[in-house]
Amino acid sequence: MPESAVRGGCPVGIDIPTFVRQVAQGDVAAAYHTITLSNLLPSVCGRVCPQESQCEKRCTLAVRFEPVAIGRIERFVGDEAARLGLTAGECGRSNGHRVAVVGSGPAGLTVAADLARSGFAVTVFEALHTAGGVLAYGIPEFRLPKAIVEREIANLERLGVEIRLNQVIGCIYEMDELFTDLGFDAVFVGTGAGLPTLPGVPGINSIGVYSANEYLTRSKLMRADRFPDSDTPPVRGRFVAVIGGGNTAIDAARTAMRLGADRTYLVYRRSCAEMPARAEEVRHAEEEGVELVPLSAPVAIRANNSRRVVALTCSRMRLADADASGRRRPVPIANSEFSLAVDTIVFAVGQGANPLLQSSTPGLRTNTHGYIVANPVTGATGKPRVFAGGDVVTGGATVISAMGAGRRAAHAICALLTGKEG
Repeated sequence: MPESAVRGGCPVGIDIPTFVRQVAQGDVAAAYHTITLSNLLPSVCGRVCPQESQCEKRCTLAVRFEPVAIGRIERFVGDEAARLGLTAGECGRSNGHRVAVVGSGPAGLTVAADLARSGFAVTVFEALHTAGGVLAYGIPEFRLPKAIVEREIANLERLGVEIRLNQVIGCIYEMDELFTDLGFDAVFVGTGAGLPTLPGVPGINSIGVYSANEYLTRSKLMRADRFPDSDTPPVRGRFVAVIGGGNTAIDAARTAMRLGADRTYLVYRRSCAEMPARAEEVRHAEEEGVELVPLSAPVAIRANNSRRVVALTCSRMRLADADASGRRRPVPIANSEFSLAVDTIVFAVGQGANPLLQSSTPGLRTNTHGYIVANPVTGATGKPRVFAGGDVVTGGATVISAMGAGRRAAHAICALLTGKEG
Protein backbone atom coordinates (compact mmCIF):
# COMPACT_ATOMS: atom_id res chain seq x y z
CA MET A 1 0.00 0.00 0.00
CA PRO A 2 1.57 3.34 -1.01
CA GLU A 3 1.94 5.35 2.19
CA SER A 4 0.70 8.68 0.83
CA ALA A 5 -2.50 7.22 -0.58
CA VAL A 6 -3.62 5.25 2.44
CA ARG A 7 -2.42 7.73 5.03
CA GLY A 8 -4.30 10.46 3.14
CA GLY A 9 -7.50 8.53 3.77
CA CYS A 10 -7.09 8.82 7.56
CA PRO A 11 -8.34 12.09 9.07
CA VAL A 12 -5.81 11.86 11.92
CA GLY A 13 -2.90 10.81 9.70
CA ILE A 14 -2.06 7.37 11.13
CA ASP A 15 0.96 5.77 9.45
CA ILE A 16 -1.12 2.83 8.22
CA PRO A 17 1.45 0.96 6.07
CA THR A 18 3.91 0.94 8.97
CA PHE A 19 1.54 -0.38 11.63
CA VAL A 20 0.10 -3.03 9.26
CA ARG A 21 3.64 -4.18 8.47
CA GLN A 22 4.50 -4.30 12.18
CA VAL A 23 1.45 -6.46 12.89
CA ALA A 24 2.43 -8.79 10.05
CA GLN A 25 5.83 -9.11 11.70
CA GLY A 26 4.18 -9.97 15.02
CA ASP A 27 5.25 -6.78 16.78
CA VAL A 28 2.00 -5.58 18.36
CA ALA A 29 3.81 -3.21 20.75
CA ALA A 30 5.46 -1.38 17.86
CA ALA A 31 2.17 -1.22 15.95
CA TYR A 32 0.42 0.21 19.02
CA HIS A 33 3.14 2.84 19.36
CA THR A 34 2.78 3.78 15.70
CA ILE A 35 -1.00 4.11 15.92
CA THR A 36 -1.07 6.04 19.18
CA LEU A 37 1.36 8.65 17.88
CA SER A 38 -1.68 9.89 15.94
CA ASN A 39 -4.67 8.28 17.62
CA LEU A 40 -5.08 7.54 21.32
CA LEU A 41 -8.35 5.65 20.70
CA PRO A 42 -7.49 2.65 18.49
CA SER A 43 -9.98 0.25 20.09
CA VAL A 44 -12.72 2.84 19.55
CA CYS A 45 -11.84 3.79 15.99
CA GLY A 46 -11.32 0.18 15.01
CA ARG A 47 -14.98 -0.39 15.89
CA VAL A 48 -16.83 2.71 14.75
CA CYS A 49 -14.88 4.42 11.96
CA PRO A 50 -16.17 4.15 8.37
CA GLN A 51 -12.93 2.64 7.07
CA GLU A 52 -14.59 1.52 3.85
CA SER A 53 -15.02 5.14 2.77
CA GLN A 54 -11.69 6.39 4.13
CA CYS A 55 -8.44 4.45 4.58
CA GLU A 56 -9.62 1.17 3.04
CA LYS A 57 -10.98 3.04 0.06
CA ARG A 58 -7.42 4.23 -0.67
CA CYS A 59 -5.92 0.73 -0.39
CA THR A 60 -4.45 -0.23 -3.79
CA LEU A 61 -5.33 -3.90 -3.28
CA ALA A 62 -8.97 -2.89 -3.68
CA VAL A 63 -8.35 -2.32 -7.39
CA ARG A 64 -8.20 -6.08 -8.00
CA PHE A 65 -9.05 -7.67 -4.66
CA GLU A 66 -10.60 -6.70 -1.34
CA PRO A 67 -8.79 -3.96 0.60
CA VAL A 68 -6.70 -4.76 3.64
CA ALA A 69 -9.02 -4.85 6.68
CA ILE A 70 -7.34 -1.83 8.26
CA GLY A 71 -10.10 -1.17 10.78
CA ARG A 72 -10.13 -4.71 12.10
CA ILE A 73 -6.34 -4.73 12.40
CA GLU A 74 -6.45 -1.45 14.33
CA ARG A 75 -9.11 -2.90 16.62
CA PHE A 76 -6.96 -6.00 17.21
CA VAL A 77 -3.93 -3.87 18.06
CA GLY A 78 -5.85 -1.73 20.54
CA ASP A 79 -7.44 -4.72 22.26
CA GLU A 80 -4.23 -6.75 22.33
CA ALA A 81 -2.29 -3.76 23.71
CA ALA A 82 -4.80 -3.56 26.56
CA ARG A 83 -4.43 -7.28 27.24
CA LEU A 84 -0.64 -6.88 27.35
CA GLY A 85 -0.87 -3.82 29.60
CA LEU A 86 0.74 -1.45 27.11
CA THR A 87 0.29 2.30 27.61
CA ALA A 88 0.19 5.08 25.05
CA GLY A 89 3.13 7.47 25.31
CA GLU A 90 4.03 9.91 28.05
CA CYS A 91 3.23 13.52 28.82
CA GLY A 92 5.75 16.01 27.53
CA ARG A 93 7.98 18.22 29.63
CA SER A 94 5.88 21.06 31.06
CA ASN A 95 5.92 24.25 29.01
CA GLY A 96 4.01 26.22 31.65
CA HIS A 97 0.83 26.69 29.61
CA ARG A 98 -2.67 25.59 30.63
CA VAL A 99 -5.49 24.72 28.24
CA ALA A 100 -9.16 24.07 29.00
CA VAL A 101 -11.10 21.61 26.86
CA VAL A 102 -14.89 21.88 27.00
CA GLY A 103 -16.43 18.52 26.17
CA SER A 104 -14.92 15.05 26.37
CA GLY A 105 -16.08 13.64 23.06
CA PRO A 106 -13.73 12.51 20.28
CA ALA A 107 -12.54 16.02 19.37
CA GLY A 108 -11.93 17.05 22.98
CA LEU A 109 -10.13 13.84 23.90
CA THR A 110 -7.85 14.18 20.88
CA VAL A 111 -6.96 17.80 21.65
CA ALA A 112 -6.26 16.86 25.26
CA ALA A 113 -4.00 13.94 24.31
CA ASP A 114 -1.96 15.85 21.75
CA LEU A 115 -1.50 18.87 24.01
CA ALA A 116 -0.57 16.77 27.05
CA ARG A 117 2.13 15.03 25.03
CA SER A 118 3.42 18.45 24.03
CA GLY A 119 3.83 19.58 27.63
CA PHE A 120 0.58 21.44 28.28
CA ALA A 121 -1.42 21.13 31.47
CA VAL A 122 -4.87 20.17 30.21
CA THR A 123 -8.20 20.16 32.05
CA VAL A 124 -11.28 18.68 30.40
CA PHE A 125 -14.69 19.95 31.52
CA GLU A 126 -17.50 17.44 30.88
CA ALA A 127 -21.16 18.32 31.47
CA LEU A 128 -22.32 14.75 32.11
CA HIS A 129 -21.41 12.39 34.93
CA THR A 130 -19.44 10.17 32.56
CA ALA A 131 -16.62 11.15 30.22
CA GLY A 132 -16.59 10.24 26.55
CA GLY A 133 -19.29 12.37 24.96
CA VAL A 134 -21.05 10.56 22.13
CA LEU A 135 -18.77 7.57 22.71
CA ALA A 136 -20.33 7.15 26.17
CA TYR A 137 -23.98 7.94 25.48
CA GLY A 138 -24.63 7.74 21.76
CA ILE A 139 -23.04 4.54 20.44
CA PRO A 140 -24.72 1.37 21.74
CA GLU A 141 -22.97 -1.09 24.00
CA PHE A 142 -23.06 -3.87 21.42
CA ARG A 143 -21.06 -1.74 18.99
CA LEU A 144 -18.80 0.08 21.45
CA PRO A 145 -18.64 -1.38 24.98
CA LYS A 146 -18.50 1.22 27.73
CA ALA A 147 -15.50 -0.56 29.28
CA ILE A 148 -13.45 0.17 26.17
CA VAL A 149 -14.26 3.88 26.31
CA GLU A 150 -13.30 3.94 29.99
CA ARG A 151 -10.04 2.15 29.21
CA GLU A 152 -9.09 4.62 26.50
CA ILE A 153 -9.92 7.59 28.73
CA ALA A 154 -7.77 6.06 31.48
CA ASN A 155 -4.87 6.19 29.02
CA LEU A 156 -5.53 9.89 28.64
CA GLU A 157 -5.50 10.44 32.39
CA ARG A 158 -2.14 8.63 32.58
CA LEU A 159 -0.79 11.45 30.43
CA GLY A 160 -1.73 13.85 33.22
CA VAL A 161 -4.98 15.17 31.75
CA GLU A 162 -7.48 16.19 34.44
CA ILE A 163 -11.12 15.40 33.71
CA ARG A 164 -13.80 17.25 35.68
CA LEU A 165 -17.28 15.77 35.45
CA ASN A 166 -20.66 17.47 35.97
CA GLN A 167 -19.19 20.77 34.79
CA VAL A 168 -21.58 22.70 32.53
CA ILE A 169 -19.55 25.51 31.01
CA GLY A 170 -21.84 28.41 30.25
CA CYS A 171 -23.54 27.75 33.59
CA ILE A 172 -21.06 27.14 36.43
CA TYR A 173 -18.41 29.12 34.56
CA GLU A 174 -18.76 31.43 31.62
CA MET A 175 -16.20 31.13 28.86
CA ASP A 176 -14.37 34.32 29.83
CA GLU A 177 -14.05 33.08 33.42
CA LEU A 178 -11.95 30.17 32.21
CA PHE A 179 -9.36 32.81 31.34
CA THR A 180 -9.86 35.41 34.05
CA ASP A 181 -10.74 33.28 37.09
CA LEU A 182 -9.17 29.90 36.34
CA GLY A 183 -6.10 31.12 34.48
CA PHE A 184 -6.23 29.09 31.29
CA ASP A 185 -4.22 30.32 28.31
CA ALA A 186 -6.51 28.86 25.62
CA VAL A 187 -9.82 27.04 25.37
CA PHE A 188 -10.99 24.36 22.96
CA VAL A 189 -14.73 23.81 22.53
CA GLY A 190 -15.77 20.31 21.51
CA THR A 191 -19.32 20.10 22.83
CA GLY A 192 -20.68 18.15 19.87
CA ALA A 193 -24.14 18.26 18.35
CA GLY A 194 -26.43 16.57 20.82
CA LEU A 195 -29.50 18.80 20.55
CA PRO A 196 -32.33 16.66 19.11
CA THR A 197 -34.18 17.66 15.97
CA LEU A 198 -37.81 16.61 15.61
CA PRO A 199 -39.96 17.33 12.54
CA GLY A 200 -43.28 19.13 12.65
CA VAL A 201 -45.31 15.98 12.08
CA PRO A 202 -48.85 16.02 13.53
CA GLY A 203 -48.87 13.98 16.74
CA ILE A 204 -45.16 14.51 17.44
CA ASN A 205 -45.89 15.15 21.14
CA SER A 206 -47.56 11.78 21.67
CA ILE A 207 -46.30 9.43 24.37
CA GLY A 208 -43.89 6.95 22.86
CA VAL A 209 -42.10 9.37 20.52
CA TYR A 210 -38.37 9.81 21.15
CA SER A 211 -35.42 11.51 19.56
CA ALA A 212 -32.62 9.05 18.80
CA ASN A 213 -30.43 11.02 21.19
CA GLU A 214 -32.73 10.39 24.15
CA TYR A 215 -33.45 6.81 23.13
CA LEU A 216 -29.80 5.84 22.88
CA THR A 217 -28.78 7.78 26.00
CA ARG A 218 -31.46 6.09 28.11
CA SER A 219 -30.45 2.74 26.71
CA LYS A 220 -26.69 3.04 27.24
CA LEU A 221 -25.58 5.73 29.64
CA MET A 222 -28.58 5.22 31.93
CA ARG A 223 -28.40 1.42 31.45
CA ALA A 224 -31.98 0.63 30.54
CA ASP A 225 -30.60 -2.68 29.29
CA ARG A 226 -29.98 -3.70 32.92
CA PHE A 227 -33.50 -3.09 34.21
CA PRO A 228 -34.57 -3.88 36.94
CA ASP A 229 -31.01 -3.70 38.31
CA SER A 230 -30.88 -0.17 36.86
CA ASP A 231 -33.22 2.53 38.15
CA THR A 232 -33.95 3.64 34.59
CA PRO A 233 -37.10 2.04 33.16
CA PRO A 234 -36.43 0.34 29.84
CA VAL A 235 -37.32 2.19 26.67
CA ARG A 236 -39.13 -0.86 25.33
CA GLY A 237 -41.73 -1.06 22.62
CA ARG A 238 -43.23 -4.16 21.01
CA PHE A 239 -43.56 -2.48 17.63
CA VAL A 240 -40.99 0.23 16.87
CA ALA A 241 -40.48 2.57 13.92
CA VAL A 242 -37.16 4.34 13.53
CA ILE A 243 -37.09 7.26 11.11
CA GLY A 244 -33.81 7.92 9.29
CA GLY A 245 -31.06 6.23 7.29
CA GLY A 246 -27.83 7.16 9.03
CA ASN A 247 -25.68 5.25 11.50
CA THR A 248 -27.65 6.70 14.42
CA ALA A 249 -30.89 5.36 12.97
CA ILE A 250 -29.33 1.92 12.53
CA ASP A 251 -28.05 2.02 16.12
CA ALA A 252 -31.53 2.89 17.39
CA ALA A 253 -33.18 0.13 15.36
CA ARG A 254 -30.71 -2.53 16.54
CA THR A 255 -31.13 -1.28 20.11
CA ALA A 256 -34.90 -1.67 19.84
CA MET A 257 -34.46 -5.30 18.84
CA ARG A 258 -32.20 -5.92 21.83
CA LEU A 259 -34.71 -4.32 24.15
CA GLY A 260 -37.25 -6.91 23.10
CA ALA A 261 -39.22 -5.43 20.19
CA ASP A 262 -41.30 -7.94 18.24
CA ARG A 263 -40.88 -5.91 15.04
CA THR A 264 -38.71 -2.92 14.22
CA TYR A 265 -39.15 -0.88 11.05
CA LEU A 266 -36.50 1.43 9.62
CA VAL A 267 -38.34 4.10 7.62
CA TYR A 268 -36.16 6.02 5.18
CA ARG A 269 -37.25 8.57 2.59
CA ARG A 270 -34.71 7.54 -0.07
CA SER A 271 -33.74 4.14 -1.43
CA CYS A 272 -31.65 1.63 0.53
CA ALA A 273 -28.73 2.23 -1.84
CA GLU A 274 -28.62 5.88 -0.76
CA MET A 275 -28.60 5.31 2.97
CA PRO A 276 -25.68 7.22 4.53
CA ALA A 277 -25.22 4.49 7.15
CA ARG A 278 -22.32 2.08 6.78
CA ALA A 279 -23.27 -0.85 4.56
CA GLU A 280 -21.92 -3.22 7.21
CA GLU A 281 -24.24 -1.78 9.85
CA VAL A 282 -27.27 -1.97 7.55
CA ARG A 283 -26.45 -5.61 6.83
CA HIS A 284 -26.16 -6.37 10.54
CA ALA A 285 -29.51 -4.70 11.17
CA GLU A 286 -31.24 -6.83 8.55
CA GLU A 287 -29.60 -9.98 9.90
CA GLU A 288 -30.99 -9.12 13.33
CA GLY A 289 -34.53 -8.74 12.02
CA VAL A 290 -34.89 -5.01 11.36
CA GLU A 291 -37.33 -4.46 8.48
CA LEU A 292 -36.31 -1.77 5.98
CA VAL A 293 -39.08 0.49 4.68
CA PRO A 294 -37.36 2.61 2.00
CA LEU A 295 -38.82 5.43 -0.11
CA SER A 296 -41.19 6.31 2.72
CA ALA A 297 -41.57 9.37 4.93
CA PRO A 298 -43.72 10.03 8.02
CA VAL A 299 -46.69 12.39 7.59
CA ALA A 300 -48.64 11.86 10.82
CA ILE A 301 -48.59 10.06 14.15
CA ARG A 302 -51.81 8.60 15.50
CA ALA A 303 -52.39 8.23 19.25
CA ASN A 304 -55.15 6.75 21.38
CA ASN A 305 -57.27 8.54 24.01
CA SER A 306 -54.38 8.25 26.46
CA ARG A 307 -52.14 10.08 23.94
CA ARG A 308 -50.02 6.98 23.42
CA VAL A 309 -48.74 6.14 19.95
CA VAL A 310 -50.71 3.49 18.07
CA ALA A 311 -49.71 4.07 14.44
CA LEU A 312 -47.39 5.92 12.09
CA THR A 313 -48.78 7.15 8.79
CA CYS A 314 -46.27 7.40 5.96
CA SER A 315 -46.28 8.51 2.36
CA ARG A 316 -44.55 6.64 -0.44
CA MET A 317 -41.78 8.65 -2.10
CA ARG A 318 -40.15 8.79 -5.50
CA LEU A 319 -36.72 10.16 -6.34
CA ALA A 320 -36.50 13.29 -8.46
CA ASP A 321 -33.43 15.28 -9.54
CA ALA A 322 -30.47 15.72 -7.20
CA ASP A 323 -30.79 18.27 -4.39
CA ALA A 324 -28.08 20.34 -2.67
CA SER A 325 -26.65 17.21 -1.02
CA GLY A 326 -25.93 15.68 -4.42
CA ARG A 327 -28.48 12.91 -3.85
CA ARG A 328 -31.77 12.55 -5.68
CA ARG A 329 -34.52 14.49 -3.95
CA PRO A 330 -37.39 12.46 -2.44
CA VAL A 331 -40.85 13.64 -3.54
CA PRO A 332 -44.17 12.38 -2.08
CA ILE A 333 -46.39 10.27 -4.30
CA ALA A 334 -49.98 11.50 -4.22
CA ASN A 335 -52.53 9.29 -2.43
CA SER A 336 -49.91 6.74 -1.41
CA GLU A 337 -50.30 6.90 2.36
CA PHE A 338 -50.03 3.74 4.44
CA SER A 339 -49.88 3.00 8.17
CA LEU A 340 -47.58 1.01 10.41
CA ALA A 341 -49.07 -0.21 13.69
CA VAL A 342 -46.43 0.84 16.23
CA ASP A 343 -46.25 1.88 19.87
CA THR A 344 -42.82 3.53 19.77
CA ILE A 345 -41.33 5.95 17.25
CA VAL A 346 -37.70 7.09 17.23
CA PHE A 347 -36.65 10.03 15.07
CA ALA A 348 -33.03 9.95 13.91
CA VAL A 349 -33.26 12.81 11.42
CA GLY A 350 -30.50 15.12 12.57
CA GLN A 351 -29.42 17.08 15.59
CA GLY A 352 -27.99 20.47 16.40
CA ALA A 353 -25.57 22.15 18.75
CA ASN A 354 -26.67 22.93 22.31
CA PRO A 355 -26.92 26.75 22.36
CA LEU A 356 -25.98 27.26 26.04
CA LEU A 357 -22.27 27.97 25.65
CA GLN A 358 -22.62 29.95 22.44
CA SER A 359 -25.43 32.14 23.77
CA SER A 360 -23.52 32.97 26.95
CA THR A 361 -20.23 33.84 25.23
CA PRO A 362 -19.92 37.29 23.63
CA GLY A 363 -17.77 37.26 20.52
CA LEU A 364 -18.24 33.57 19.74
CA ARG A 365 -19.81 33.64 16.30
CA THR A 366 -22.25 30.99 15.09
CA ASN A 367 -23.85 30.28 11.72
CA THR A 368 -27.55 30.14 10.91
CA HIS A 369 -27.74 26.56 12.20
CA GLY A 370 -26.23 27.45 15.58
CA TYR A 371 -22.85 25.82 14.95
CA ILE A 372 -19.69 27.64 15.96
CA VAL A 373 -17.86 29.31 13.09
CA ALA A 374 -14.23 28.18 13.12
CA ASN A 375 -11.30 28.05 10.73
CA PRO A 376 -11.40 24.54 9.16
CA VAL A 377 -7.61 24.27 9.23
CA THR A 378 -6.79 25.62 12.69
CA GLY A 379 -10.08 25.51 14.58
CA ALA A 380 -9.62 29.16 15.56
CA THR A 381 -12.84 31.05 16.24
CA GLY A 382 -13.44 34.79 16.06
CA LYS A 383 -12.84 35.00 19.81
CA PRO A 384 -9.14 35.29 20.75
CA ARG A 385 -7.56 32.10 22.14
CA VAL A 386 -10.78 30.13 21.71
CA PHE A 387 -10.75 27.17 19.32
CA ALA A 388 -13.50 24.74 18.33
CA GLY A 389 -13.84 21.53 16.37
CA GLY A 390 -15.91 18.44 15.71
CA ASP A 391 -19.68 18.30 15.45
CA VAL A 392 -20.18 21.65 17.20
CA VAL A 393 -18.59 23.20 14.10
CA THR A 394 -19.55 20.82 11.29
CA GLY A 395 -22.78 19.31 12.53
CA GLY A 396 -23.14 15.57 13.01
CA ALA A 397 -20.27 13.69 11.37
CA THR A 398 -17.98 10.76 12.16
CA VAL A 399 -15.88 10.09 15.24
CA ILE A 400 -12.67 10.13 13.25
CA SER A 401 -13.44 13.41 11.47
CA ALA A 402 -13.99 15.05 14.86
CA MET A 403 -10.67 13.62 16.00
CA GLY A 404 -9.01 15.04 12.91
CA ALA A 405 -10.38 18.47 13.78
CA GLY A 406 -9.04 18.03 17.29
CA ARG A 407 -5.56 17.22 16.02
CA ARG A 408 -5.48 20.28 13.79
CA ALA A 409 -6.65 22.51 16.63
CA ALA A 410 -4.01 21.08 18.97
CA HIS A 411 -1.27 21.99 16.48
CA ALA A 412 -2.69 25.51 16.16
CA ILE A 413 -2.96 26.00 19.94
CA CYS A 414 0.61 24.78 20.38
CA ALA A 415 1.83 27.14 17.69
CA LEU A 416 -0.05 30.09 19.23
CA LEU A 417 1.16 29.58 22.78
CA THR A 418 4.70 28.30 22.21
CA GLY A 419 5.62 29.51 18.75
CA LYS A 420 6.02 25.99 17.42
CA GLU A 421 3.76 23.11 16.45
CA GLY A 422 3.31 20.17 18.84
